[in-house]
Formats: sequence, C-alpha cells, structure tokens
Amino acid sequence: MRRRNRITHFRRSARMRTSQWRRTFIFWAGAITVGIAAWLFARAADYASSLCMGLQHWNPYVMFAVIPSGLALSMWLTKRFFPGAQGSGIPQTIATLHIEDFSLVNRILALRIAVGKVCMTTLGLLCGASIGREGPTVQVGAAIMNAYSRFLGHANVSTRRGVILAGGAAGVAAAFNTPLAGIVFAIEELASSFQQRTSGVMLTGVVLAGVTAIVLTGGNYTYFGHASVDVPVGTAWIAVLACGILGGLGGGLFSTILIRVGKGLPGFIGSIQKNRPILFTALCGIILAMLGFASHGDTFGTGYVQAHHLVAGSRHAHMSYFLMKYAATIISYCSGIPGGLFAPSLSIGASVGGWVARFLPHTAPGAVVLLGMVGYFSGVVQSPLTATVIVMEMCDNQQITLALLATAFLAFGVSRMVCPHSLYGRLADQFMARQEGYLQKKHEENKQSKD
Repeated sequence: MRRRNRITHFRRSARMRTSQWRRTFIFWAGAITVGIAAWLFARAADYASSLCMGLQHWNPYVMFAVIPSGLALSMWLTKRFFPGAQGSGIPQTIATLHIEDFSLVNRILALRIAVGKVCMTTLGLLCGASIGREGPTVQVGAAIMNAYSRFLGHANVSTRRGVILAGGAAGVAAAFNTPLAGIVFAIEELASSFQQRTSGVMLTGVVLAGVTAIVLTGGNYTYFGHASVDVPVGTAWIAVLACGILGGLGGGLFSTILIRVGKGLPGFIGSIQKNRPILFTALCGIILAMLGFASHGDTFGTGYVQAHHLVAGSRHAHMSYFLMKYAATIISYCSGIPGGLFAPSLSIGASVGGWVARFLPHTAPGAVVLLGMVGYFSGVVQSPLTATVIVMEMCDNQQITLALLATAFLAFGVSRMVCPHSLYGRLADQFMARQEGYLQKKHEENKQSKD
C-alpha cells in the first residue's frame, strides 16, 4: 500500500512539474514574440520615416497634401477598426493594471488593437507626425503577453497583472535595447500605484525580448551610439543646473498641456474635436505641414536623426528647432492618432542641451546634450530613474551617471511644481473614466433593449 501511494505521489508530482515547465516554455515563447514584434515594428517605423524624408526632399509642398490626408485616414481607420488604439499606449497599459473586469482588459489589450497600434503608428510616421514607436511598443508587448496568459488559463488577478507588467517592460527593453531601463520603467512607471515586486517572470521576459531584438538586429547596438564624454564635478555642473531647470519647466508645461488636452479642448475648437474628429485631425495635419515646411523637415517623425547628430556633435542646436518640435509633438498628440512621446521628447531634450552647451564652451557639448535629454525627458514622464537609465544605456556611457541622476531629479522636482500629477498616471485615469462611461452606456443600452 505504501509503495502504491509513493508511486501515485511520484506520478502526480511529475505531472505538476511537466505542467509548470509547459507554462514556463509558453511564457518564454511570449517574451520572444514580444522581441520579434518590437523588431518588426522598429523596421517598419524606420522605413516609414525614410519614405517621409524622401517625399519631403523630393518636393516640400507635397507634404501639405500628404500629412492632412494621411492623418485623417489614420484617424478614420483607428475609429472604424481599432478603437482604443489612440495615443501612446502606456496609459492604456497602466489602466489595465488597475481594472478589475478582465473582459475589459482583454478588449483593451486585444491583439487586433496591438496590430492597429503598429500599423497606425507606422502610417503616422509615414505622414510626418511627430510621434515615436516606443510607447506603442509597451502596449503591444502587454497585449502579446496577455494573449499568452489567456492561453495558459491564468485566472489569478495578481498573475495576470504580473504578466501584463512583464509584457510592457519587455516592450521598452526591446524597443530601446535597454534591458535595465525596461525593469526600472516597470517598477517606477507601470507599477507605481500598486504593490508589485520585481519578479523572475518580469526579469525573464525582459531578457528574452531584448535578446531576441538584438539577434534580429544583427548584434548588440546602442540607440544613439557610444558617447565617451564626462561631466567632472566643478564648474561643468552648471550644465546640470541649467538642463535640470529648463528640462523640468519645459517638460512640466508639456505634461500640463497634454493632460488638459486629454480632457477635451474648449470652445469652438473643442466642438470640432468632439463632433468632427476626422476634420480636426486633418486641420492638425495642416499645422504639422506648416511646421515641417518652416523647419525644412526637421519636425517630421521621431526626431531620432536630429538627436543623434546633436549627441555626435555634427549639428548645432537652434532654439527654433526646440520650439517647433515642441509644438509639433503637442499637435500630433492633439490629433488623436496612435503614437508615442518617448522619441520626440528625447529629441526635444537634446535640443535643450545643445542650446545650453553653446553658453558653456569649457564643457563637452555631447555631455550637455545628454543632460538636456535626461532633464526634459524626466520633466515629461516624472520618472527620474527611468530617464537616467534609458539615456545611460542608449549611449553606452556610465561616466556621467551621477550628473544624469542629479539632472533628472532636479528636473523631476521642477516639473512637479509646474505639473503636480504624473502625465501617464493622469492620462491612465482619464482613459479609465472613459472606459467606465463606455461600460455604463452599454449597460443602459442592453437594459433598454431588454425592456
């Protein structure tokens, strides 16, 4: 009898271990899928940006037709086939970590929405919108991991949220090739409002997604290349003060504007935005075309090329670029099309640092550009650790870590005085309020149909 019980116990344990390993392998497959999706998204976005630049160089005036019509098409397709894909994607991911109704979570993180996010963001870049792909990659990563979680039959709320968190973190890691930044972003931004520890699930997902993206890219790479610059303690730290204050002010004002836009624009413009969104998007496109024409195409797209030249020292910063790129990014967000804020924010921050460097001839210009980048980015997202790690990893430079941290936290404090609320947190609250209104409306319609 004892021998039979031992055999039964052994078989049961073997089945449990087999089931656990099966779940683990499926989860690994999900993380690898996130890496592949991020790589494909990056290739498509880069190709779309190059086509946009080609059109602009061929004939700048053609953009006055391409941008309004392209953005209007993007808005129509989004509302018709991919409702919920608008905006960055990070607020949506944060919202799913707080929504109790997982049928709603599955709708927000549906694979159809993820596909729409990729396609419409790529279309926006093709048309010249000032948007990025990194924020949307967060929602895409979360959607892929949520789909694998549903396949595994996860019913536990904590487990589902942990998998979604891992997917979002893996998306950041694969998009920027910054695995540490993916982990920090998950802790500081995605999981900032509820208790969520850094688990082996998230770490494994980040590593697998990042490695997959690197393999597909053809080797390890840094987003902005290697920047071997330093900011020695002393008079050079004037740049820390300048970039921290200016980045915090500019980023805080930017966040305040976007939060206000999220509530709806006032007056006649607001009525057009609400009642005729496609027309409103086309009007935004006309303004973007005007900004692009005035800047000779510099405000089109992510701003990666301009930021890369500023970091490398092959381009001089002009305040006009900062102002026009700043306005173009706000207008692009107002248009309501899918697209992120990460890359444009880094480019705007680089222009701030490049402008400050002109007044500090004894400080390495490349270093000041990095300080401007981290200062403005921290001012926008109000996540100083994430901003520091992203910039540090993107440029493969640990020599200026202390200066980056000081700039990021100074910008964070200044930004808080201008905008007391986190941008993504407040946008997530607005998104959840709209979803609750949508569910209430559907409930009332169902009740009326039954009556």
